[in-house]
Amino acid sequence: MQARYIAAMEALHRLCLFVAGVCLVVITIIIPWGVFTRYVLNYGSAWPEPLAVLLMIWFSFTAAALCYRERLHISVQILPMVLQGRPRLLVGWLVEFAMAGMNLFMLVWGIRLVHTTWFQVISDFPLVSVGISYLPVPLGGAITLLFVVERLWTGRLFQEPAEEELAPVSVE
Repeated sequence: MQARYIAAMEALHRLCLFVAGVCLVVITIIIPWGVFTRYVLNYGSAWPEPLAVLLMIWFSFTAAALCYRERLHISVQILPMVLQGRPRLLVGWLVEFAMAGMNLFMLVWGIRLVHTTWFQVISDFPLVSVGISYLPVPLGGAITLLFVVERLWTGRLFQEPAEEELAPVSVE
């Protein structure tokens, strides 16, 4: 059962990576297009900037879930580093339960926010619901909550990220 859950989380991880990557590529393409139309063609396209903002929201929440699962999120490790045994385990569980609570909050209140704004439209895209721009909040909360469950289930509370996941640092 645990192996299947981890496999499902791996698939979800790859999906988040794909969504974040597509968002980043599209943003990288459309922003120069907006600059080109404004300064070269003297006709500014109205859609690149609001679309980039919408994609950045989707990118941010999917990338945040990815960073959490890959242990690349911002965290202060001073306390866990000085503790050993049961106190370290308790701090780990406390941190993960705090993460679960925060993501549960994002899930519940994000759903309410999406529900409240679903029938409003984005002014620059009259066919797109405002709820679509808020949808990453509950989705990101749900995905990260699933990743929290995975971490608690496997017991890998303070595992360092794999060496190949870290970018090399230059101190020159």
